[in-house]
Amino acid sequence: MSPYVQSIRAQIGHDFLLLPGVTAVIRDGERFLLARHAHSGLWSLIGGGIEPDEEPSDAVAREVFEETGARIRITGVVGAYGGEPLLVTYPNGDQVGYVTIAYECELLSEATPDLDEIIELGWFSREAIFTLPRRDWIDRVIRDCS
Repeated sequence: MSPYVQSIRAQIGHDFLLLPGVTAVIRDGERFLLARHAHSGLWSLIGGGIEPDEEPSDAVAREVFEETGARIRITGVVGAYGGEPLLVTYPNGDQVGYVTIAYECELLSEATPDLDEIIELGWFSREAIFTLPRRDWIDRVIRDCS
């Protein structure tokens, strides 16, 4: 949790908080890189929150690097997503709603899970993604990729 979010949580406790986020759609041809998250065990795209004064494109590069050690190049914007599918209640009781910008990205270096937030990485076809235990909102993002 960032110091910014920690300061808000100190004021509001576990109450609902709407946060801006970014999502990396990293592809290798028709395969997509997904991460299995430690807190839920579910597969999702890599991403996270935008810090105060941070450009969203810088945030997506930072999040990918923090969670996988990999560098990326942004090649486009897939879309913006929010609403009920992006509501999360974390194990500690924190309630969050994300509005995220999904960026199409190219991987420039090897990715390995940080084993803190991300416990596993994998490359999956569209069809395989739809069979995984996953965050359902990523289905729309994957479908929006041309």
